[in-house]
Amino acid sequence: MELQIIQNKIYEIRGQRVMLDFDLAELYGTETKRLKEAVRRNMERIEGNDFMFQLTKDEIEILSRTQFATLNKNQQ
Repeated sequence: MELQIIQNKIYEIRGQRVMLDFDLAELYGTETKRLKEAVRRNMERIEGNDFMFQLTKDEIEILSRTQFATLNKNQQ
């Protein structure tokens, strides 16, 4: 996967640079639910408390609008 494609999938949320679960799953060539299962099974291997967090409904809505605006801009 090209670096630019990966960079476009990095968002800043709560002051953290993050990738969304479905983008990571695509990057690794798996389903989102399989990625989440693997993370849950291996929590003891993950260091720190900032590895992942769940978005609030407001954050999802804002992110969705941002992605939609970006898609529209790229299609013009």
